[in-house]
Amino acid sequence: MVHLNGYMQLSAQAFAALGLQDLAYIKPVQRDGKTMIAVNAADGTELAVAESRDVAMAFIRQNELEPLSAH
Repeated sequence: MVHLNGYMQLSAQAFAALGLQDLAYIKPVQRDGKTMIAVNAADGTELAVAESRDVAMAFIRQNELEPLSAH
């Protein structure tokens, strides 16, 4: 990081990563022949699998994350 005119300058990669640790997204997945809802971190790491969207959203909010839907 470089400081310029008293302001911290971020690289494009650092700027793009801002807030990613606070986001989680949900997407449908197939598990044991059933459609489930996966909760993933912004980097794609699977955090949990739930039986319903409501349960997945509750998991996200209980962990103080901001939910997003993947299409």
